[in-house]
Amino acid sequence: MRTPQLATRSVGILAVPLLLAGVVAGVAPAAAGARARPAVRAASFSISGLLYGVAATSARNAWAVGESYTKTSIKTLILRWNGTAWKRVPSPSPGASAGLSGVAAVSARSAWAVGDTITSTGSKTLILRWNGKVWTRVPSPALPVSSLSGVAAMSARSAWAVGDTITSIGKTLILRWNGKTWKQVSSPTPPGGAFLHGVAVASARSVWGVGGTDSGKTLTVRWNGAVWRRMPSPSPGTTNVLLGVAATSARSAWAVGCRTCSAGGLNETLIEQWNGTAWKRVPSPAPGPGDTLTGVAAISASNAWAVGATGSGPLIVHWNGSDWKRVPSPSGSSLSGVAATSAHNAWAVGGTFTSTGTKALILRWNGNTWK
Repeated sequence: MRTPQLATRSVGILAVPLLLAGVVAGVAPAAAGARARPAVRAASFSISGLLYGVAATSARNAWAVGESYTKTSIKTLILRWNGTAWKRVPSPSPGASAGLSGVAAVSARSAWAVGDTITSTGSKTLILRWNGKVWTRVPSPALPVSSLSGVAAMSARSAWAVGDTITSIGKTLILRWNGKTWKQVSSPTPPGGAFLHGVAVASARSVWGVGGTDSGKTLTVRWNGAVWRRMPSPSPGTTNVLLGVAATSARSAWAVGCRTCSAGGLNETLIEQWNGTAWKRVPSPAPGPGDTLTGVAAISASNAWAVGATGSGPLIVHWNGSDWKRVPSPSGSSLSGVAATSAHNAWAVGGTFTSTGTKALILRWNGNTWK
């Protein structure tokens, strides 16, 4: 859940990195101090850093992205699952510091990763592409202070990325890949400012972007094949934000986040469902104070996962077609993203915080348990 640019905005709860920082007590590593990184703890992974996004095309091909830490720098972090083990893959890391927030894959030879890079003039969008052999940086529109938080792809010739850009206020940012270049597409920004954090593609005529407004309302926007339009969505709390979205068809989608969002540990989970006509709030497990859902993945209308954190550790919930129920997970972790390819194969990523630093964390669902 990497949106460092939001920390510069006087928006209270919409300084999104604070959502997880308020969940678990701790201190971010020195290299991440300027970015207000979430503090997390769990069973450790072997790489110093945090993971924010995960994507999978099969049981033998998956990607996880985020950022790695040294004492003096923050660099992009990309890991790949080859069916046997996760291994780090070299990735471009331009600027004074750089990190990745989202990843999308359409095949073993085609994937995208997005985030931002910090330069002397502020945060700039960062887009990387996997061609089957190496990750390379791809040009993106030159904008004022801006960052990308999510990416989704239909094919090697069609993809979307979302985030925000800041002028006098924060404005939603949507970029489109047409097979040759990334171009900015006009997107709704409610009065007072807003941002987008997640994107999901159901079809060429049905794409969703979700986020929040600076006034504390949820934000859902939809591409109908010609234009992006804002769609009404519930905002049941005093401050609300949607952080993840998944779609299985034009008539079925999920969005997750939190209501009464704050850094004071009062967060409550928020899940909304698109039924083909409207977004409706759906009851979600609330195991304790400080609950936030940050990522969601859907396999079918009757099988979906959402992940995040509670005041005491990780939160994983599952949709069985009628109810969302909490599923046991390893203790002590905080999770940011989830991906699934079948009822027996899913991944969740995040991080673990210890006295010696922050470690990337990856969990796997084998059809019976998360490990």
